[in-house]
Amino acid sequence: MIKRLLPLTVISVLLMACSPKQNQPKPAHSIYHPPHSAEIAHQYQTRCDSLIDYYASLQNNTYFHIAANLYLRKNLETTFAKLDTLLQNPGGDMFWMYPFVMVSFLGQDLFPPNIRTKMRTLWKTYTPFRGDTENHWAMYYASLYLITQMYPNDPGNTWFNGKTSRENHREAEEYLIHWIELTTSLGQGEFDSPDYYGCFMAPVALLSAFAKDAAMQKRAAMLLDYLVADFAAENLGGFYVGGHSRIYPRQVRNGWETTATAFSWLLFGNTLFRPSGQSLFLAISGYQPPEILYHIANDRSEAYVHKEYKRTRHRMRYSEQRNAPVYKYNYICNDYALGSIQGGLLQPIQQHTWDITWSSDTPRQGYNTLFTLHPYSSADELKMYFTYETDLIVDAIVKSKTTYDSPEKLTGGSPYERAFQHRKSLIVLYDIPPQTRFPHINGFFPKSLSRRETDDSGWIFCQGGQALIAFYPLAPYEWIEKDGYWRYFSSELHNGAVVQTAAQKEFASFEDFKQAVRKLRIITNTSPKPSVLFTTLDQEDLAFTFGEIPSVNGVAVDYNNWKLFDSPFLQATRKSQRMEMHYKELHKILDFNSLTTKTWIN
Repeated sequence: MIKRLLPLTVISVLLMACSPKQNQPKPAHSIYHPPHSAEIAHQYQTRCDSLIDYYASLQNNTYFHIAANLYLRKNLETTFAKLDTLLQNPGGDMFWMYPFVMVSFLGQDLFPPNIRTKMRTLWKTYTPFRGDTENHWAMYYASLYLITQMYPNDPGNTWFNGKTSRENHREAEEYLIHWIELTTSLGQGEFDSPDYYGCFMAPVALLSAFAKDAAMQKRAAMLLDYLVADFAAENLGGFYVGGHSRIYPRQVRNGWETTATAFSWLLFGNTLFRPSGQSLFLAISGYQPPEILYHIANDRSEAYVHKEYKRTRHRMRYSEQRNAPVYKYNYICNDYALGSIQGGLLQPIQQHTWDITWSSDTPRQGYNTLFTLHPYSSADELKMYFTYETDLIVDAIVKSKTTYDSPEKLTGGSPYERAFQHRKSLIVLYDIPPQTRFPHINGFFPKSLSRRETDDSGWIFCQGGQALIAFYPLAPYEWIEKDGYWRYFSSELHNGAVVQTAAQKEFASFEDFKQAVRKLRIITNTSPKPSVLFTTLDQEDLAFTFGEIPSVNGVAVDYNNWKLFDSPFLQATRKSQRMEMHYKELHKILDFNSLTTKTWIN
């Protein structure tokens, strides 16, 4: 299933990485001129080869470097020596498992007997932790499925958990089928995470490349298309836009540093070269993305609304629902994307509720986003989702997620935050009880903004790239200067903001934008609960009160019929296990009920 085409030398890789023609992102104002389908496939394969050559050329000792050399069948004596060193000290649990399995399959007909014996013995002597998150289980069970396929008849005393190969294989298969069914029915729990995207893509790529069972191989190949489609529709020049289940503090400021951006470069070629070990596995796997996904990811010549339905991760306490619904909304155009989820505690620690991200000609620099949040910190949040000893849970979390208990943090959900978006406008409300830890609002306004102005109207007017932003605070605030950004700070408990966006090309000047916004009807109230009545630039009336269903032009938003995917590009209904992709005359259907696909042109 794995086939290598168009090998490149390391020198050519470096030249390509420096070439403006190959690597400069399209300007924010460019018109979409799609290449021919054959050229799209050729460019993708060229990027795959360059990534493999890049990792093969590194002078380090990692499973990614070893995998690249085994794939190329180069430097084998040195590669075996490096692998032998790694075998002396296994560690990393499920993060060890999936690269170890990739190396096992790539080198199975190359390893000398002593290496082969040591590698098999590790599955008895090293016990990898299964973990407690969706991405952990994807890596763990995909790896266990494949390694027991390699050793199908071994007894329980040769495995770390005492189960036979067949028992382990059956358990892994049952979980993987269940997970794929759940994902294509109600969405992922760790949904649309720029940092953890690769933790799903890599193990699914392994299954697609090496699963012997035709049904499992087909599921994996289709799921790759599904996950790529999910990202493609929420992609802006390589950035994963909108609300996220999980993102780290550094990456929320600089989205280019996420793993998702590395996949965007590889799959769509719409950002600068960014290597990633997880994307390396996709390059090695032989996966060929459908042409339709290239266009969905790259064509922003017409603005569109893209909606999704996801779910929370499994809840253990303080909830009547095991998996509460998540309603995602994105407005995406060539110049920027405004995206959100509805707020509340939808994912612990690293939730990102809303932002505006604008196109950038210098994507590596990041800081092309603006957002607010309530920096909520509570053992109750953690106990809802984690099994740790309850008296020690905050300290346990802070050991690895060091900013969780910080008043200045820039990631996290809050039970006292709600957001509502309609096209280019967003209302975010905060209703914080008096005794809450960190009773204030944080906002991220990067210094990369070309404008940040206030006036007597109460609006804060900003410009980032070609995106015009008007931000109306519901309560007094102050600015605190930080490294690379201005921290918007408001200590009012009943709080919020109205956000109106537009593209620069929609107005003759920045002053015209400001004048148009000042004329808009806006009525706000912070007592007894924050509420807003707002007429948008599109002349639509939005009404939103904290804890109540918002309305557009007097009609309540219909969350009950919110689709799994709903946009000009992607359509899927909840529990359907079926996705339809559309781009002009190109169409593709993924049907996980029958494990069939259909592609046509009309």
